[in-house]
Amino acid sequence: MSKICEICGKGPSFGNNVSHANNKTSRIWYPNLQKIKAVKNGTVRSIKVCTRCIRSGHVTKAL
Repeated sequence: MSKICEICGKGPSFGNNVSHANNKTSRIWYPNLQKIKAVKNGTVRSIKVCTRCIRSGHVTKAL
């Protein structure tokens, strides 16, 4: 299961946790993906979409 938005292509970001002692450990930030039923290419499909795309209206939810 990929953690990528099917509309905008947003995926995981990589970086470091930094402690007060300046110790660094790598970590991953995942996008806030939601599984919704949406109309894509004229058919209703269940797709993974980030909340930014849902809020901005890039995807139309199926009723």
